[in-house]
Amino acid sequence: MTIRVLVVDDSGFFRRRVTAILSQDSHIQVIGTAVNGAEAVEKVAQLKPDVVTMDIEMPVMDGITAVRRIMASYPTPVLMFSSLTTEGAQATLDALDAGAVDFLPKKFEDISLNREEANRLLCARIRAIGARGASSFQPVRRQPVPVPGAKDKGIENKSTPSTASGIPRPFPHKLVVIGTSTGGPVALQQVLTNLPSDFPVPLLLVQHMPATFTPAFAQRLDKLCSITIKEAKDGDPLLPGVALLAPGGKQMMLDRHGGQARVRIQDSEPGQNYKPCVDVTFASAAKHFAGQVLAVILTGMGADGREGSRLLKQGGSTIWAQDEQSCVVYGMPMAVAEAGLADRVLSLSDIGASLANGGC
Repeated sequence: MTIRVLVVDDSGFFRRRVTAILSQDSHIQVIGTAVNGAEAVEKVAQLKPDVVTMDIEMPVMDGITAVRRIMASYPTPVLMFSSLTTEGAQATLDALDAGAVDFLPKKFEDISLNREEANRLLCARIRAIGARGASSFQPVRRQPVPVPGAKDKGIENKSTPSTASGIPRPFPHKLVVIGTSTGGPVALQQVLTNLPSDFPVPLLLVQHMPATFTPAFAQRLDKLCSITIKEAKDGDPLLPGVALLAPGGKQMMLDRHGGQARVRIQDSEPGQNYKPCVDVTFASAAKHFAGQVLAVILTGMGADGREGSRLLKQGGSTIWAQDEQSCVVYGMPMAVAEAGLADRVLSLSDIGASLANGGC
């Protein structure tokens, strides 16, 4: 299958650079370019690409507005190019909310100091998110935003389901850990907005994301959700109803002090490709919460999480995997499912409700 790509950027140099890189891959064909968001919307309708690469800041129409227009009229997987700054993080998260499926740094040296490796990773990302083609692409629908002030004032969160009897089911696990990558920011939002503020166990979240992005992402999730969500700091205790997001560029593990479980944040070791890494966190959870963990693998490229899930499973813990139909990229969940490690395979729309319903 050849992935047909539309390249959108107001910089002629950057359009040529991206086109040249993608054209080196025999499975990718650049079928057109656009210089602003308005032209991008028109060319998506005309050319029907499998993937669009999109800049954020452009004249006439910015990339975020263009993504919204494309998703409304011709839903197509969009890969954003972003700057790795605080402002870039906010804009990129806005683009993901608008319907973009993933992002990469616009400075390719931020992808990898090795030019060939950076080129390879870009092509691999395009192939992964365009594998099904635009004809079968269904953008993830965002959950309704909770009532403003719900967390602070006790106002009902309309996105939080209740059981038929109104009585919460007992939760059979002591810890929930969730790992994800491509498509994960929106998927996590959809899952976590279903959870009530009195969710009975702690959560650990591992999302492949740069260090400059995780603080803004944690803050955004915290505003949208009834549970508390924060970027994990070394020594943070595990508390019911609190989700700790692994900081970008680091590894999140667990430790115990006087019976209290806490997170331990440390630098990555040589050879660890993912920072943070799902396998690292899952393996630590398997050690400190043997048989007591509910692990969830959401959408993402590669197989990160499979070996950690294997350790959890060996200790008697439970593994859920997102199903292929609702994944942006069916890589990480597929690796877990094909290894025979998944106790349940669920649609993204069912995972949050199942967690809120006592992990059932």
